[in-house]
Amino acid sequence: MRRELGRPVEDALAPASVSADSPASDLVVFPDPEDDPAYRVFIDSLSYLPPEEIATVRDAYLFSEQAHRGQRRLSGEPYITHPLAVAGAIAEWQMDVEGVVAALLHDVMEDTAVGKRTIAERFGEPVAELVDGLSKLDKIEFQSHEEAQAENFRKMLMAMARDLRVVLIKLADRHHNLQTMAAVRADKRRRIARETLEIYAPIANRLGLNKLYHELQDLSFELIYPMRAGVLARALKSARGNRRELLSRILDGIRGRLREARIEAQVVGREKSLYSIYRKMIEKRLSFSQVLDVYGFRVLVKDVPTAYLALGALHALYKPVPGKFKDYIAIPKPNGYQSLHTTLIGPHGTPFEVQIRTESMDYVAQEGIASHWLYKDNEHFGADLQQKTTKWFQSLLDLQNASGDTSEFFEHVKVDLFPHEIYVFTPKGKIIPLPRGATAIDLAYAVHTDIGNHCVAAQINYKPMPLSTELTNGDRVEIVTAADAHPNAAWLGSVKTGRARSKIRHYLKSAHHDESTALGEKMLDQELRALGVVASELPVSSWKNVLRDSGNKLIKEVYADIGLGFRMAGVVARRLLAREESREPAGKPPAALVIRGTEGMSVQFAPCCQPIPGDPIIGSIWKGKGLVIHTHDCPAIRRVRSARPAKWIEVEWEPEPGKLFSVRLRIVLQNTVGALGRIASEISRSGTNIEHVKMDEKHPGLYTTLHFTVQVTSRTSLARLMRGLRRLPEVVRITRDQGGAE
Repeated sequence: MRRELGRPVEDALAPASVSADSPASDLVVFPDPEDDPAYRVFIDSLSYLPPEEIATVRDAYLFSEQAHRGQRRLSGEPYITHPLAVAGAIAEWQMDVEGVVAALLHDVMEDTAVGKRTIAERFGEPVAELVDGLSKLDKIEFQSHEEAQAENFRKMLMAMARDLRVVLIKLADRHHNLQTMAAVRADKRRRIARETLEIYAPIANRLGLNKLYHELQDLSFELIYPMRAGVLARALKSARGNRRELLSRILDGIRGRLREARIEAQVVGREKSLYSIYRKMIEKRLSFSQVLDVYGFRVLVKDVPTAYLALGALHALYKPVPGKFKDYIAIPKPNGYQSLHTTLIGPHGTPFEVQIRTESMDYVAQEGIASHWLYKDNEHFGADLQQKTTKWFQSLLDLQNASGDTSEFFEHVKVDLFPHEIYVFTPKGKIIPLPRGATAIDLAYAVHTDIGNHCVAAQINYKPMPLSTELTNGDRVEIVTAADAHPNAAWLGSVKTGRARSKIRHYLKSAHHDESTALGEKMLDQELRALGVVASELPVSSWKNVLRDSGNKLIKEVYADIGLGFRMAGVVARRLLAREESREPAGKPPAALVIRGTEGMSVQFAPCCQPIPGDPIIGSIWKGKGLVIHTHDCPAIRRVRSARPAKWIEVEWEPEPGKLFSVRLRIVLQNTVGALGRIASEISRSGTNIEHVKMDEKHPGLYTTLHFTVQVTSRTSLARLMRGLRRLPEVVRITRDQGGAE
């Protein structure tokens, strides 16, 4: 079998190459395709196409058969049987001739010597683009299978965003591969099946291909857990016989009640899919006998008003389960699905689900986006669904632009594919679908990136709530923004959508880079001034030499490297002046670097000593972290300072600090009633914010030790606070705690 690094999971089903001296190459006369029953059935299924287009399909079949001639699947069948089966599935959706031809040729570019130009010349540019979108990146070497998988999926998404026929052909291809896995090695079968459950089945669900979605799930389940699937299938068959009388009684009851209400309807019983039963057993830790709603019923009516009348009639017959009614007609799912769902309590207390919808809704529910081709009467709705789906694929590609990292993008897509959704309302009444567990931050980014980047609070059902509040179905949410607000790294722990997560990470990376660039520019300017040079007066040729030596393309990249600690400002300054690195600068020693404390992530304050304005401070550049500030007398850096003195730079506070700084206080006080409240009141009266408080429980008795973390603007404000606390009669001792280790 032909193998190349970076080939995705379909390698297991790729055609086996045939050598020149193999028996297949000796064949001179090839059988007429008309003698193949599968081919004849396929051609007969194309009756919806005009004769000239059927002729094009015949030509494409012969072209594909010739290209794959001599290749066989691992099962031993001629390889052409696979593209023929995929094209047959596409024909069932009554897709146009370009889609059918692309299905027949979907493996030609990947597995034979035929190129894109040849396909374009023979069958047109649209077909060539479809086939190219379905072909994998097998000519590129990747570091890992995961990287190859993610890159191939990204390429496929780009093709899907241009033409939705790509995803339908790809899903039909995956479906047939799963059906013909008997000859594939067990570990590969499981790998392909798991990828299908994680990616392709959710895509089918998101596109509304309900029938295909459940088939992909069940086939994958049988491949991953063949014994469990077999046991469950036998149990379901047995239960079907045991419950036949009960199900017939319910079915007759529903039909009789609808006749009494003079409602014309078609009522059918249905079983839940094997995998959905298994998943319910796992998630709720139930045995099969405890899963009562294995069976359900579907009621098809002529129009929407009749659907609601049927719902009322059935609620009068059987009691509905509270909280189990869902109206997807008034609020359709994003994939276009519309139906009324209700769970009723039948005879002997047995719960069962009923779905009520119109026939056109049932078409869309079963075939989703494929209904655009399959049901011409529903063409307007299908076109609208196509537009929404294309927009969704484009939103997935936006995640790639935000995340940058391929594997990270793949994880974001996986998060966004799972369908358990809630629906919330904006103040203007717009419905926004979100995954279950989503927060107000997720909603803010779903509306617009700028709203997410500047959100500060939320009004949920007219009540002010934190941004991290988990939303529930039907919430009315208003996002409050502020111009100077920006994302917080802590948000990553509460958001659920891939879009929000990628946008937050992108902002934090950009902000860190911008802040590091500003810090690096300031540090280089300081070094140059110490050498008696003004940065703006440097000739362009000096920067060209530095950029050439460093490998950077822009001056800003050099500044960012300095701010992030990847380059030393003094070394860059000497290179700009074309001096030897070992030569000492002729000018005065560099002045101390001035900071405000508002530089952002490029300047970090060490948690061991918690420096505040007024403290003598010193800084050290660490790779990837930027400038880390310590107090001069910090015990955590004494050994490091003496061992590597050149790593440290003098730093000073700007006269007017620009932010609040955290400080730890250790207070020993008499253990009297109300002492903690008086301490907190005094801190509040001084205008200081309490971040954290902890009581030392090791020495209970007459005295108690409290550990406060408070926010102050400077050493002066801290001294004022400590004086106020010392005046309290309960306070025995108060000290600033700087003894922690970094």
